Amino acid sequence: MSPTPQPYGSSLLASEPDAGAPGAASDATTTSPESGGAPDHAGSDPRASAPFVDAAPLSSQGHPSRTPWSTRISLLLVAALVGGLAGHFSAPRSGGAGLTVNAVSTAPGGAILPSGLSIPALVQKVTPSVVSIDVKGQGTEDQGTGMIISANGYVITNNHVIAAAAGGGTITVTRTGSTKSLPATLIGTNPVDDVALIRISGASKLQSVTFGNSNALVSGDAVVAIGNALGLAAGTPTVTQGIVSALGRTVTAGTSATSETLNNMIQTDAAINPGNSGGPLLDSHGDVIGMNTAVAGTLPDGTSAQNIGFAIPVATIQSLLKSLMAGASVVNHGAFIGVEIMSMSPELQLQYGFTVSSGAVVMSVISGTGASKAGVQQGDIIVKIDGIRIGSAQDLTSVVSAKRPGDTITVGIVRGKQHLTLKITLGTQPG
Repeated sequence: MSPTPQPYGSSLLASEPDAGAPGAASDATTTSPESGGAPDHAGSDPRASAPFVDAAPLSSQGHPSRTPWSTRISLLLVAALVGGLAGHFSAPRSGGAGLTVNAVSTAPGGAILPSGLSIPALVQKVTPSVVSIDVKGQGTEDQGTGMIISANGYVITNNHVIAAAAGGGTITVTRTGSTKSLPATLIGTNPVDDVALIRISGASKLQSVTFGNSNALVSGDAVVAIGNALGLAAGTPTVTQGIVSALGRTVTAGTSATSETLNNMIQTDAAINPGNSGGPLLDSHGDVIGMNTAVAGTLPDGTSAQNIGFAIPVATIQSLLKSLMAGASVVNHGAFIGVEIMSMSPELQLQYGFTVSSGAVVMSVISGTGASKAGVQQGDIIVKIDGIRIGSAQDLTSVVSAKRPGDTITVGIVRGKQHLTLKITLGTQPG
């Protein structure tokens, strides 16, 4: 998903809640209808939805509308002064006309990641498992990225990458280093979590990616993003580097026709552009810890938000693979509970002294929603819905997405040492 200024970007609206420490007060976070569903934090300026755009569609994308992110933006320009020169010189070589040019024949060195692996070595290791995806359908042609996850050609990608083919279009993939397009078939779709599974026809003995441990990520971890940026040339993916900027983000994204709320997202400053969607976000060992999905768009004054991208944790993807392999096609009925959540983790449990080790932690409660009216509070841990165990943010999203607006659900909550049961009437997912 890409910044709004490009003419090829279909608009995705996203709100990014503050992932600060969960508190006890239910009124710590509120949302005004005019803000498009983004939380207003007590003691701070109100914020509305920031535009996010789809990184995969290129030719099919139109001009998105702009919505405000902040009522006040402060910019700081910093002049960097270099206090000295560093380097080495070889013997002088004549450049003609009395000019002497210093030159060396030493090959440039690759950037080294904390693991000790150089980025060029990581790229060489992973890119054989990365494919460019081209989708044609319904009068559009879109490009994106995918990851080979099995030797017989299964490829995981974003659902919005292949959405144009869901009604009978065609999907082709191009492996890294190749110019040959290979046909692929759609196996399973999950628009709720924006994940889909395709398979390269007749494939065998392919090199697959290795999934890492996204639950062990911390802010500041080094990451590398690989993908078919801008659809510049299929089979020659772009590589960018950055860090994990934050964890547990909730992003509401959508085109002019649909919207989706994605929970527990990884935020990164590694550059993500149109066409990157569905590509891997790698840790410093070259293992996949996320799927690149969204990036911040344009501010009200026309400037672009910088270095704010989002990836779906690989733990979420792994939890969906069984149903995708079975050919599942998840339908989102648009039910909305009204909380922004992240999965419980050992780090969260240790930091805040939570009494349970699993569940969906409520990071904020949106004013006026069913959760707010039922008395759900920031810092609550949702552990059951209608008797179904909720072990993660993904579990909650899956259960709620199967419901319809107006349905009433029974929610089991842990608040400190209390175990509560609340009745929540679901609303409609904001557009």
